[in-house]
Amino acid sequence: MSGFVTKPEPVEVPGLIHLHTGKVRDLYTDPDGNLVMVASNRMSAFDWVLDPEIPDKGRILTSLSLWWFDLLSDLYPNHVLSTELPAGAPADWAGRTLVCRRLDMVPVECVARGYLAGSGLEEYREHRTVCGVTLPEGLVDGSELPAPIFTPATKAAVGEHDENVTYDQVAAQVGADLATRLRHATLAVYTRARDIARDRGIILADTKFEFGLAPDGELVLADEVLTPDSSRFWPADAWQPGQTQPSFDKQFVRDWLASSASGWDRKSENPPPRLPDEVVEQTRVKYAEAYERLTGRHWS
Repeated sequence: MSGFVTKPEPVEVPGLIHLHTGKVRDLYTDPDGNLVMVASNRMSAFDWVLDPEIPDKGRILTSLSLWWFDLLSDLYPNHVLSTELPAGAPADWAGRTLVCRRLDMVPVECVARGYLAGSGLEEYREHRTVCGVTLPEGLVDGSELPAPIFTPATKAAVGEHDENVTYDQVAAQVGADLATRLRHATLAVYTRARDIARDRGIILADTKFEFGLAPDGELVLADEVLTPDSSRFWPADAWQPGQTQPSFDKQFVRDWLASSASGWDRKSENPPPRLPDEVVEQTRVKYAEAYERLTGRHWS
Protein backbone atom coordinates (compact mmCIF):
# COMPACT_ATOMS: atom_id res chain seq x y z
CA MET A 1 0.00 0.00 0.00
CA SER A 2 1.21 3.52 -0.79
CA GLY A 3 -0.02 6.87 -2.03
CA PHE A 4 -0.85 10.10 -0.24
CA VAL A 5 -0.61 10.28 3.54
CA THR A 6 -3.10 13.14 3.22
CA LYS A 7 -4.45 13.68 -0.29
CA PRO A 8 -4.88 17.38 -1.14
CA GLU A 9 -8.00 18.78 -2.72
CA PRO A 10 -7.35 20.47 -6.07
CA VAL A 11 -7.56 24.26 -6.14
CA GLU A 12 -10.47 25.47 -8.26
CA VAL A 13 -9.56 28.34 -10.59
CA PRO A 14 -12.10 29.91 -12.97
CA GLY A 15 -11.18 29.11 -16.57
CA LEU A 16 -8.85 26.25 -15.66
CA ILE A 17 -9.79 22.57 -15.82
CA HIS A 18 -8.07 20.33 -13.28
CA LEU A 19 -6.56 17.26 -14.95
CA HIS A 20 -4.40 15.49 -12.40
CA THR A 21 -2.87 15.68 -8.94
CA GLY A 22 0.54 14.00 -9.00
CA LYS A 23 3.13 13.35 -6.32
CA VAL A 24 4.48 16.88 -6.64
CA ARG A 25 2.63 18.70 -9.43
CA ASP A 26 -0.95 19.65 -10.15
CA LEU A 27 -1.93 19.84 -13.81
CA TYR A 28 -4.63 21.99 -15.41
CA THR A 29 -5.59 23.12 -18.90
CA ASP A 30 -6.30 26.75 -19.73
CA PRO A 31 -8.88 28.11 -22.22
CA ASP A 32 -6.25 28.01 -24.99
CA GLY A 33 -5.64 24.31 -24.43
CA ASN A 34 -2.22 24.82 -22.89
CA LEU A 35 -1.03 22.85 -19.89
CA VAL A 36 -0.74 24.72 -16.58
CA MET A 37 1.74 22.95 -14.31
CA VAL A 38 1.87 23.95 -10.63
CA ALA A 39 4.76 22.62 -8.54
CA SER A 40 3.61 22.04 -4.98
CA ASN A 41 5.71 21.83 -1.82
CA ARG A 42 4.81 18.15 -1.44
CA MET A 43 7.60 15.66 -0.73
CA SER A 44 7.47 12.05 -1.90
CA ALA A 45 9.62 9.10 -0.85
CA PHE A 46 9.22 5.33 -1.07
CA ASP A 47 6.06 5.83 -3.18
CA TRP A 48 4.37 7.86 -0.43
CA VAL A 49 3.54 11.57 -0.52
CA LEU A 50 4.46 12.72 2.96
CA ASP A 51 3.27 15.17 5.59
CA PRO A 52 4.07 17.99 6.07
CA GLU A 53 5.15 19.88 2.97
CA ILE A 54 8.64 21.36 2.52
CA PRO A 55 8.54 25.20 2.46
CA ASP A 56 9.89 26.81 -0.75
CA LYS A 57 10.23 23.47 -2.51
CA GLY A 58 7.85 24.22 -5.38
CA ARG A 59 9.49 27.55 -6.16
CA ILE A 60 12.99 26.02 -5.99
CA LEU A 61 12.06 23.22 -8.38
CA THR A 62 10.49 25.65 -10.83
CA SER A 63 13.33 28.20 -10.70
CA LEU A 64 16.00 25.53 -11.09
CA SER A 65 14.18 23.84 -13.99
CA LEU A 66 13.90 27.18 -15.81
CA TRP A 67 17.63 27.80 -15.27
CA TRP A 68 18.51 24.40 -16.74
CA PHE A 69 16.01 24.67 -19.61
CA ASP A 70 17.78 27.85 -20.69
CA LEU A 71 21.23 26.23 -20.60
CA LEU A 72 20.02 23.17 -22.53
CA SER A 73 17.95 24.96 -25.17
CA ASP A 74 20.56 24.49 -27.89
CA LEU A 75 20.39 20.72 -27.39
CA TYR A 76 16.64 20.19 -27.09
CA PRO A 77 13.64 22.50 -26.91
CA ASN A 78 11.43 22.49 -23.83
CA HIS A 79 7.71 22.79 -23.24
CA VAL A 80 7.63 26.14 -21.36
CA LEU A 81 5.52 28.90 -22.93
CA SER A 82 5.17 31.34 -20.04
CA THR A 83 5.76 31.86 -16.33
CA GLU A 84 2.85 34.32 -15.98
CA LEU A 85 0.09 33.38 -13.58
CA PRO A 86 -3.23 32.54 -15.26
CA ALA A 87 -6.01 35.02 -14.52
CA GLY A 88 -7.70 34.25 -11.22
CA ALA A 89 -4.92 31.96 -9.97
CA PRO A 90 -4.12 32.24 -6.25
CA ALA A 91 -1.18 34.45 -5.30
CA ASP A 92 0.72 31.56 -3.75
CA TRP A 93 1.06 29.96 -7.20
CA ALA A 94 3.56 32.69 -8.08
CA GLY A 95 7.03 31.33 -8.79
CA ARG A 96 5.90 27.74 -9.05
CA THR A 97 3.60 27.82 -12.09
CA LEU A 98 4.49 27.17 -15.71
CA VAL A 99 2.23 27.44 -18.75
CA CYS A 100 3.40 24.76 -21.17
CA ARG A 101 2.54 23.42 -24.59
CA ARG A 102 0.68 20.14 -24.75
CA LEU A 103 2.77 17.23 -25.96
CA ASP A 104 2.30 13.55 -26.66
CA MET A 105 4.23 12.37 -23.61
CA VAL A 106 6.47 9.32 -23.97
CA PRO A 107 5.56 6.87 -21.15
CA VAL A 108 9.17 6.23 -20.15
CA GLU A 109 11.30 7.63 -17.32
CA CYS A 110 14.54 8.38 -19.14
CA VAL A 111 17.24 7.82 -16.53
CA ALA A 112 20.93 8.52 -17.00
CA ARG A 113 23.49 7.24 -14.53
CA GLY A 114 27.10 8.32 -14.28
CA TYR A 115 27.67 6.86 -10.82
CA LEU A 116 26.44 3.78 -8.98
CA ALA A 117 23.74 4.41 -6.36
CA GLY A 118 20.16 3.63 -5.40
CA SER A 119 18.31 0.90 -7.28
CA GLY A 120 21.21 0.67 -9.73
CA LEU A 121 23.56 -0.31 -6.91
CA GLU A 122 21.09 -2.93 -5.65
CA GLU A 123 20.84 -4.55 -9.09
CA TYR A 124 24.60 -4.38 -9.65
CA ARG A 125 25.31 -6.17 -6.37
CA GLU A 126 23.06 -9.04 -7.44
CA HIS A 127 23.66 -9.31 -11.18
CA ARG A 128 26.58 -6.99 -12.13
CA THR A 129 24.13 -5.21 -14.41
CA VAL A 130 21.89 -2.14 -14.33
CA CYS A 131 18.80 -2.34 -16.55
CA GLY A 132 20.49 -5.04 -18.58
CA VAL A 133 23.73 -3.04 -19.05
CA THR A 134 26.70 -5.16 -17.94
CA LEU A 135 29.17 -3.30 -15.73
CA PRO A 136 32.72 -4.24 -14.67
CA GLU A 137 33.55 -6.03 -11.45
CA GLY A 138 34.75 -4.17 -8.39
CA LEU A 139 32.36 -1.21 -8.35
CA VAL A 140 31.06 0.01 -5.00
CA ASP A 141 28.49 2.47 -3.64
CA GLY A 142 29.26 5.82 -5.29
CA SER A 143 31.67 4.50 -7.95
CA GLU A 144 31.92 6.49 -11.16
CA LEU A 145 30.90 4.35 -14.12
CA PRO A 146 33.26 3.91 -17.10
CA ALA A 147 30.77 5.96 -19.13
CA PRO A 148 27.24 7.24 -18.50
CA ILE A 149 24.51 4.69 -19.18
CA PHE A 150 20.84 4.90 -20.16
CA THR A 151 18.76 2.99 -17.60
CA PRO A 152 15.07 3.62 -18.30
CA ALA A 153 12.09 2.91 -16.06
CA THR A 154 8.36 2.64 -16.49
CA LYS A 155 6.42 5.73 -15.45
CA ALA A 156 4.18 4.75 -12.53
CA ALA A 157 0.99 6.32 -11.22
CA VAL A 158 0.85 7.89 -7.76
CA GLY A 159 1.31 5.20 -5.14
CA GLU A 160 2.95 2.78 -7.55
CA HIS A 161 6.62 2.08 -7.99
CA ASP A 162 8.64 2.95 -11.10
CA GLU A 163 10.15 -0.29 -12.43
CA ASN A 164 13.57 -0.37 -14.07
CA VAL A 165 13.43 -1.86 -17.56
CA THR A 166 15.92 -2.70 -20.30
CA TYR A 167 16.52 -0.75 -23.49
CA ASP A 168 15.01 -3.64 -25.47
CA GLN A 169 11.80 -3.37 -23.41
CA VAL A 170 11.60 0.36 -24.21
CA ALA A 171 12.13 -0.38 -27.90
CA ALA A 172 9.32 -2.95 -27.80
CA GLN A 173 7.02 -0.41 -26.13
CA VAL A 174 7.68 2.75 -28.16
CA GLY A 175 9.49 1.48 -31.24
CA ALA A 176 13.17 1.11 -32.06
CA ASP A 177 13.56 4.55 -33.65
CA LEU A 178 12.07 6.48 -30.75
CA ALA A 179 13.97 4.35 -28.21
CA THR A 180 17.23 5.25 -29.96
CA ARG A 181 16.32 8.94 -29.94
CA LEU A 182 15.43 8.80 -26.23
CA ARG A 183 18.72 7.15 -25.32
CA HIS A 184 20.74 9.66 -27.35
CA ALA A 185 18.86 12.63 -25.92
CA THR A 186 19.08 11.40 -22.33
CA LEU A 187 22.83 10.86 -22.47
CA ALA A 188 23.47 14.12 -24.35
CA VAL A 189 21.54 16.20 -21.82
CA TYR A 190 23.07 14.33 -18.88
CA THR A 191 26.60 14.85 -20.18
CA ARG A 192 26.05 18.58 -20.67
CA ALA A 193 24.51 18.94 -17.20
CA ARG A 194 27.18 16.77 -15.55
CA ASP A 195 29.91 19.03 -16.87
CA ILE A 196 28.11 22.21 -15.81
CA ALA A 197 27.49 20.81 -12.32
CA ARG A 198 31.09 19.61 -12.00
CA ASP A 199 32.35 23.13 -12.69
CA ARG A 200 30.27 24.23 -9.67
CA GLY A 201 31.56 21.56 -7.31
CA ILE A 202 28.56 19.25 -7.69
CA ILE A 203 28.55 15.63 -8.87
CA LEU A 204 25.43 14.77 -10.86
CA ALA A 205 25.29 11.08 -10.00
CA ASP A 206 22.09 10.30 -11.88
CA THR A 207 18.95 12.00 -13.08
CA LYS A 208 15.71 11.31 -14.90
CA PHE A 209 14.07 13.17 -17.76
CA GLU A 210 10.67 13.12 -19.36
CA PHE A 211 10.23 13.77 -23.05
CA GLY A 212 7.22 14.48 -25.20
CA LEU A 213 6.62 14.62 -28.92
CA ALA A 214 5.45 17.79 -30.66
CA PRO A 215 2.94 17.42 -33.52
CA ASP A 216 5.82 17.44 -36.02
CA GLY A 217 7.59 14.61 -34.15
CA GLU A 218 10.21 16.83 -32.53
CA LEU A 219 11.49 15.51 -29.18
CA VAL A 220 10.86 18.04 -26.39
CA LEU A 221 12.08 18.17 -22.79
CA ALA A 222 9.11 18.33 -20.43
CA ASP A 223 8.03 18.24 -16.79
CA GLU A 224 10.98 19.27 -14.58
CA VAL A 225 14.66 18.93 -15.31
CA LEU A 226 17.74 18.40 -13.11
CA THR A 227 16.19 19.28 -9.77
CA PRO A 228 16.85 17.74 -6.34
CA ASP A 229 13.60 15.78 -6.82
CA SER A 230 14.72 14.14 -10.07
CA SER A 231 18.49 13.95 -9.52
CA ARG A 232 21.18 12.86 -7.10
CA PHE A 233 23.48 15.80 -6.38
CA TRP A 234 26.64 15.12 -4.34
CA PRO A 235 29.25 17.61 -3.13
CA ALA A 236 32.36 16.84 -5.19
CA ASP A 237 34.77 17.64 -2.35
CA ALA A 238 33.17 14.98 -0.12
CA TRP A 239 32.85 12.20 -2.73
CA GLN A 240 34.26 8.94 -1.42
CA PRO A 241 33.28 5.68 -3.14
CA GLY A 242 32.43 2.80 -0.86
CA GLN A 243 29.95 4.62 1.32
CA THR A 244 26.70 6.54 1.14
CA GLN A 245 27.44 10.01 -0.23
CA PRO A 246 26.22 13.24 1.37
CA SER A 247 23.66 14.81 -0.93
CA PHE A 248 21.60 17.87 -1.85
CA ASP A 249 18.37 16.05 -2.64
CA LYS A 250 15.54 14.00 -1.14
CA GLN A 251 17.95 11.28 0.03
CA PHE A 252 18.00 13.05 3.39
CA VAL A 253 14.29 12.32 3.82
CA ARG A 254 14.67 8.73 2.61
CA ASP A 255 17.48 8.14 5.11
CA TRP A 256 15.37 9.44 8.01
CA LEU A 257 12.37 7.30 7.03
CA ALA A 258 14.61 4.23 6.80
CA SER A 259 16.26 4.90 10.16
CA SER A 260 15.21 3.62 13.57
CA ALA A 261 14.40 7.22 14.51
CA SER A 262 11.28 7.17 12.31
CA GLY A 263 9.96 3.93 13.79
CA TRP A 264 8.42 3.09 10.41
CA ASP A 265 8.40 -0.34 8.79
CA ARG A 266 8.49 0.11 5.02
CA LYS A 267 7.13 -3.41 4.54
CA SER A 268 3.99 -2.70 6.52
CA GLU A 269 0.81 -1.19 5.09
CA ASN A 270 0.99 1.70 7.53
CA PRO A 271 1.68 5.18 6.11
CA PRO A 272 4.98 6.86 7.01
CA PRO A 273 5.08 9.07 10.10
CA ARG A 274 4.93 12.83 9.98
CA LEU A 275 8.32 14.37 9.24
CA PRO A 276 9.82 16.15 12.27
CA ASP A 277 10.29 19.90 12.05
CA GLU A 278 14.07 19.54 11.96
CA VAL A 279 13.93 17.12 9.01
CA VAL A 280 11.58 19.48 7.15
CA GLU A 281 13.88 22.48 7.73
CA GLN A 282 17.10 20.63 6.88
CA THR A 283 15.50 19.34 3.68
CA ARG A 284 14.50 22.89 2.72
CA VAL A 285 18.07 24.02 3.37
CA LYS A 286 19.51 21.23 1.20
CA TYR A 287 17.22 22.09 -1.72
CA ALA A 288 18.12 25.78 -1.42
CA GLU A 289 21.82 24.95 -1.26
CA ALA A 290 21.57 22.87 -4.44
CA TYR A 291 19.96 25.84 -6.18
CA GLU A 292 22.59 28.28 -4.91
CA ARG A 293 25.61 26.10 -5.73
CA LEU A 294 24.40 25.37 -9.24
CA THR A 295 23.10 28.78 -10.28
CA GLY A 296 25.41 31.02 -8.23
CA ARG A 297 22.31 32.95 -7.14
CA HIS A 298 21.14 33.54 -3.59
CA TRP A 299 17.86 31.84 -2.68
CA SER A 300 15.38 34.00 -0.81
